[in-house]
Amino acid sequence: MARFPFLLALCFALCAGFVIGNDQVDCQILQKGCPCFYPETLINRASVAMNLYYQSRGRNAWSCDFRGSGLVVLTNPSYGNCIYA
Repeated sequence: MARFPFLLALCFALCAGFVIGNDQVDCQILQKGCPCFYPETLINRASVAMNLYYQSRGRNAWSCDFRGSGLVVLTNPSYGNCIYA
């Protein structure tokens, strides 16, 4: 639970395009009415945003660390129409 404030800040930073000063992360799929909006939870939003960043940075393990909050998984976390690429 102690990491949630960092994840919230990270999610908003990613979605706003402020990470490393780039606009490579498009978090439109998290907006209301889009595939990954629900469940509307911090953990879901952070997971999707972190995955988008990881994908945009070449799928390297070092692109998924997030100060120890990230994890590369072996199973596909996609659900419903929310597809993790």
